[in-house]
Amino acid sequence: MQQQRHTIGMVRPKIEKYCSYQERCQQEVVLKLKSYLMSEDDINQVLYELVKKNFINEERFAQAYARGKSRQKKWGKTKIVFELKKRKISEYCIKKALQEIDEDDYESATITLAEKYFGKLKDHLMVTKKRKTITYLIGKGYDYELSKKIVETITIKP
Repeated sequence: MQQQRHTIGMVRPKIEKYCSYQERCQQEVVLKLKSYLMSEDDINQVLYELVKKNFINEERFAQAYARGKSRQKKWGKTKIVFELKKRKISEYCIKKALQEIDEDDYESATITLAEKYFGKLKDHLMVTKKRKTITYLIGKGYDYELSKKIVETITIKP
């Protein structure tokens, strides 16, 4: 069964609802519009209208994304930047998004993650536990220097 091509008039209410539900980046919207088998010109027209009506705002998306991933998923800045770049977000918007992350909360989250993971590691040498914890934090998107500093401070505690 062949899928039907959609016109701008058919798609407009659907795509506005899609954008209203949660913040979207242009790349996500383009993929959604392509799923409706729209022409490139129609896709560009709809995108233009969505930006003009403020349904899509890359800076707002990047800020919400950074806040959410940092608070909810406890992602580090490196991972957040990588994911935003993957979504073709500009350097300017990425910079603005990283400003949304409170430094004290960020460091506190890193310490909490490190302590929790470090505490789970049983029957390992101290050096192995430190290495595995640093590797875990790097995998969550925290930079090496911060990870190393925090692991050193939590392992010094009595």
